[in-house]
Amino acid sequence: MRDDGPMDLDPEACYRAIATRDARFDGRLFIAVTSTGIYCRPICPTRTPKRENLVFYPSAAAAQEAGFRPCLRCRPESAPDIGVWRGTSNTVSRALALIEKGGLDGADVEALAERLGVGERQLRRLFRRHLGASPIAVAQTRRVLLAKHLIHETRLPMSEVALAAGFGSIRRFNETFQQLFGRPPSTLRRGAPAAPTGPAGEVVILLPYRAPYDWPAMLAFLRARAIPGVETVSEDGYARTIEIGGAHGIVAVRPSARNALRAAIQFPQLSALPTIVARLRRVFDLIADPEVIGAHLSEDPALAPLVAARPGLRVAGAWDGFELAVRALLGQQITVTAARGLAGRLVATYGKPLAGGAEGLSHVFPGAERLVDADLSTLGLTRARAAALGSLARAVVADPQIFGPRRSLEEAIVKLRALPGVGEWTAQYIAMREMREPDAFPAADIGLMRAMADRKGRRPTPGALLARAERWRPWRAYAAQHLWASQGMSYDRGEAPRDDRSPVRPLHPARPAARGLRADGDREARDAGAGRAARGGRARPGRARRRAGAARGRPR
Repeated sequence: MRDDGPMDLDPEACYRAIATRDARFDGRLFIAVTSTGIYCRPICPTRTPKRENLVFYPSAAAAQEAGFRPCLRCRPESAPDIGVWRGTSNTVSRALALIEKGGLDGADVEALAERLGVGERQLRRLFRRHLGASPIAVAQTRRVLLAKHLIHETRLPMSEVALAAGFGSIRRFNETFQQLFGRPPSTLRRGAPAAPTGPAGEVVILLPYRAPYDWPAMLAFLRARAIPGVETVSEDGYARTIEIGGAHGIVAVRPSARNALRAAIQFPQLSALPTIVARLRRVFDLIADPEVIGAHLSEDPALAPLVAARPGLRVAGAWDGFELAVRALLGQQITVTAARGLAGRLVATYGKPLAGGAEGLSHVFPGAERLVDADLSTLGLTRARAAALGSLARAVVADPQIFGPRRSLEEAIVKLRALPGVGEWTAQYIAMREMREPDAFPAADIGLMRAMADRKGRRPTPGALLARAERWRPWRAYAAQHLWASQGMSYDRGEAPRDDRSPVRPLHPARPAARGLRADGDREARDAGAGRAARGGRARPGRARRRAGAARGRPR
């Protein structure tokens, strides 16, 4: 990705897109009508305005900052968040991730820029270049559009809508809508059809995405890694327990009929709704544009058939960075099933019980502060792995933002590798799923090397695979997902790499893959070099080598 060069919206091409109601441009640009003061989506069903009355913007925030108000018919808040600028600026992508998490709720643009390692003026300039709006305008627009979505899609009282959308007061909420729409917010709901509500009174909200979406693949990936007591995956839905600010709740996600996921959110604090929605969008990778990503990856002949077979494949995100890191460390050197069992024991012992939980959802995952002084060896962990988890918990308590966005992927990997028990593979895995780095790529992964083997079965080295992956930038994480899927490893199994700090020997090429299956994570949690040291630094001979030695009269 680059941070230079302005976004170029060709007016004639944009006009042709809206004249044909081309859905491929929905979310990539917004159209403002100067004669009405309204901005719309390219698929708006109203009559196409005259060309001289139109202005095109790369984001809803840019149109709103220019003084236009959202259309009540096409509802820009329902458009997928896949602006045409995406993939052109790492800094803006990371800044938006922080804003979605509330990075500007209690801080200013200067503090946001400092977290990203850039100057305030540079951040403003990048936002203006790529989004056509300031960071503050982007945050305010997201708040307004979320409120408008809740007004249309729920029956929440206006006071609760204001709170859920992040407005500091009902007065500010009313003033904003009066200024933007020229009417109080309650009038936007008149005549609207009754929105679905959950049986327990939860908030039901639609999360749009760009089709296609491989929902079965996403569920299969999450099902294989679901933590007992915390997550459940049914035939067509996913549910989990959550904790934010000390409050507990449940979210359940299912597909909807109109290119959106239906999320039922049961949580006592409505003010946490923006945070919950942002996390769900990250977990299910809803900002991805499969057409753009697929077109780029298909330029490589090795990936083209894989993309064609699964055009809607996404990279599953994580709900919480600490939870993902713990799960990765628990899964080192053992099977996926065993790793899930360990995670379930950890949750049952140290997780907080959930009052009134649904079937299969009994606890929330323990926070880092809960595991700092815990004796994890009682769970059946090795001493080294228990110590690594305790050290990880202490590191997260000392720096709660340790899994937050960094200035670059390289900086993120360096920071993650400094954590106890985290090597290159785990760092890339965390960057891929928690930090949402689309270019993260665990080149030493055995499954990736197997997927790229030549016709004679010879696998590339990690260095050779990394060199080949240069042409896949900036979407290497999606390339990895397609390669894993081609090996049947993306869903019901994972395979750990051989880490350079691990004494574990690699898989024999001729050995059936099922016998070498390992869960997510590095092979580095073992006592560093203990096995090798016990053998005097020599690797234990494999079965084929022992047989060959016996045939030559050597002792086994």
